[in-house]
Amino acid sequence: MSRTVLVAGGGTAGHVFPAIAVARELTRLAPDVEPVFVGVADRLEARLVPEAGFRLHLVEAASIPRRLSPKLLKVPSALRAGIARCEQIVHEEDAVGVVTFGGYVSFPLDRAAVRTGRPLVVHEQNSVPGLTNRVASRWADRTAISFPGSAPRFRHRERCVVTGNPVRSDVLGLDRDAARPAARDAFGLDPDLPTLLVFGGSQGARSINAAVVDAHGRWGGTDLQILHAAGRDGYGAAAQAWEQARAAHPDGPTVRLVDFIDSMAEAYAAADVVVCRAGATSIAELTVLGLPSVLVPYPHATADHQTENARALERAGGAVVIADPDLDGAALVEAVSPLLADPDRHASTARAARAFGRPDAATNLARLVLELVEARA
Repeated sequence: MSRTVLVAGGGTAGHVFPAIAVARELTRLAPDVEPVFVGVADRLEARLVPEAGFRLHLVEAASIPRRLSPKLLKVPSALRAGIARCEQIVHEEDAVGVVTFGGYVSFPLDRAAVRTGRPLVVHEQNSVPGLTNRVASRWADRTAISFPGSAPRFRHRERCVVTGNPVRSDVLGLDRDAARPAARDAFGLDPDLPTLLVFGGSQGARSINAAVVDAHGRWGGTDLQILHAAGRDGYGAAAQAWEQARAAHPDGPTVRLVDFIDSMAEAYAAADVVVCRAGATSIAELTVLGLPSVLVPYPHATADHQTENARALERAGGAVVIADPDLDGAALVEAVSPLLADPDRHASTARAARAFGRPDAATNLARLVLELVEARA
């Protein structure tokens, strides 16, 4: 007879991918456990969870406006309805445990777990916890954290366990050395040139796009090629800017411009150094692969959590951080060039990044859930 563990983590890839990674690990460690997801119909989980082969219950969940708004009036009734529906799911599935990954879809399930007496594990990806997890951690049996320095930010720091941030399987299992020739060929890159991967998320990051174009005439004698994912929103402007930059500096590095990269594992395999934002998922992926990076934290992230994420890795020696207001072509070249030109610097940064990474994060978190389930059995 199978046992059900309910899982919620929706809205963004940073919540959904770790949730799926842990669900897969739960089934590996305990074949009699079936992870079943709870999510929202119009968010990312509605597509990714069924594609991963897991069942999904849909609920209506309310996001809480961070400013005074008429929408606040609808929040209490929506929360009550969401919690009631999640309690119903707990009973329908006869769930033995609950694990959530933040985002507003998690809150009703967090509360339902407490009200029905199911063991609850809350996972926080970032250095600075989000509102949902800060509240839910007060009730949770355990709060799993990705950064050791996060524990003091929770009321019950004694319940915090450092697990790391789970990484999707195609990245975790990547052999970059073996995959590099095919990956560079797939992107139309020179197989032998040092490669800089630049991306800013699915929609792009205007400051990063502008800086990498501005850097085009500043590389001097640095040998490199650039794979630049400008984002769907930023691609048109970037394409025009690159055309002007190439005309002004025809001797600059070769650039492959794309709007979006479907396979980040393939892009990581092609890269020697990465420039990107400092989301928890990106940092987890870069560190399990031992990829040196230049991180540009998104300046408007809630509680400036990306800066906290980035500085933690920088202190460990695994990255260079540039604040968004300080980013331009000159700053980018100054940060990237030593990582590309100095093999010793590249190797030491790669080692530090890998030492910071937690490739066992999904296993750690799945075991934590199973231990609590067994203790309540």
